[in-house]
Amino acid sequence: MEHIKTDKVGRILRIYDKLLKGERLSKIRLAEEYKVDQKSIQRDIDDIRAFLEVSDSSADCTNTIRYDRGENLYYIEQAGQTRLTNSEILAVCKILLESRAFTKEEMDAILQKLVEGCAPMESYRLVEELIQNEAFHYVEPRHKRVFLDKLWEIGQAIQQCRYIEIEYRRTKDMSTVSRRLKPAAIMFSEYYFYLTAFIDNEEVRKDFDVLNDPFPTIYRIDRIEKLTMLEEKFYIPYKDRFEEGEFRKRIQFMYGGRLRRLKFRYSGTALESVLDRLPTAKVIEEQDGAWIISAEVFGKGIDIWLRSQGDRVEVLE
Repeated sequence: MEHIKTDKVGRILRIYDKLLKGERLSKIRLAEEYKVDQKSIQRDIDDIRAFLEVSDSSADCTNTIRYDRGENLYYIEQAGQTRLTNSEILAVCKILLESRAFTKEEMDAILQKLVEGCAPMESYRLVEELIQNEAFHYVEPRHKRVFLDKLWEIGQAIQQCRYIEIEYRRTKDMSTVSRRLKPAAIMFSEYYFYLTAFIDNEEVRKDFDVLNDPFPTIYRIDRIEKLTMLEEKFYIPYKDRFEEGEFRKRIQFMYGGRLRRLKFRYSGTALESVLDRLPTAKVIEEQDGAWIISAEVFGKGIDIWLRSQGDRVEVLE
């Protein structure tokens, strides 16, 4: 009797696992697979349905077993969305591939975990097919560095307001420098993750343009050779906290520097793309088929974008 009871429990758990994975199940095929009659399978499904009704009663998201009479298949329907929809999974996969932020091995693993969240299995296969060519030809960043653990450690330091010490390989001369920092935020832009942080050493800060500005310096995380999270904590009053969103609206290509205000004349045909590129941009007026635009930006990154626009942009101030 105990053997029969164990078999029944194992069978129910396996059927439940299939349903959670998005499979649509035939009672006839399940009976053949587990070598029992269809009535036993029906009782198993009823037991799972009863379990879901009790376990999900206080949850924001409830799972219900449905029966497709046209195809004679059972499946789980989720009410209240706590997981990504299939279309959202596809969109996120496409954004990840376009970011080119990770090594190919990391990217393949992340995509696989996302795609496995699709339901039913037909959707899993469809999303897989829609991204497989792009994933196959994926070009990983040239630095080929794995830094996800470092990214998480930085996130913990930010949340706990703990100092960090880093050894950083600079871009301009490839030398390695040491920095003691108050980490402020993790940001992403044009293929790379960045750490924004406040330098804690006054002697070092003298060489930076931002000495008297309440804005951080910027470090590419893949260039951090060594990172140590210290026990010592720092305190920043709430009124002086780093406004990551406001900073992000004003930074271009992650080039730090002082706050700049500019005004320019744009005569191209894609005004919307200019306003999306510069979130602080405002159209002052329109004249002779062109637009006069003002914006606030940090640093010299804006100069790269202005040069890329050629004669479509004329800087007025």
